[in-house]
Amino acid sequence: MDVFTTAERLMGMSETVWRRHANPWSVYSRFSCLPLLVLAVWSRVWIGWGCLVPIVLSLLWTWANPRLFAEPARLDTWASRAVMGERIYLNRGAVPVAAHHRRMVTILTGVSGVGMLVLIHGLYGLDLGATIGGMAVAMMGKVWFCDRMVWIWYDHQAQQGAGR
Repeated sequence: MDVFTTAERLMGMSETVWRRHANPWSVYSRFSCLPLLVLAVWSRVWIGWGCLVPIVLSLLWTWANPRLFAEPARLDTWASRAVMGERIYLNRGAVPVAAHHRRMVTILTGVSGVGMLVLIHGLYGLDLGATIGGMAVAMMGKVWFCDRMVWIWYDHQAQQGAGR
């Protein structure tokens, strides 16, 4: 089991949830999850242990987000294709994914991971620069990851004979 499968299981991502998450509203609003969690953790400065309330609420938002939106009527948007590409990538044991994609996904996951380490360091030490910089790097890695998933989706469609 890898980090992607583990995350999928932790989030309880069933086929129905994945289809709902393919809604562009779900994808784009999901980019609010990390900034909201960062703000919630930072709020310990202002509200002490009361920060647990916004932390729990931001974690609930992270879990609920892919479940809140209806399945999209179409899957021809960048956001929908990113989600569908991620489904293909998660199924790479059964459906081949090109080595150049797998290598790049590993790199992008590493970029996001480094950003998260800097972010955690910044949050721990209340270093605003490290917090914002780490969050920016983590989110940049995630957006680029999503774009790679779109590419995987296009490649899969071409292999299936659906073309672009």
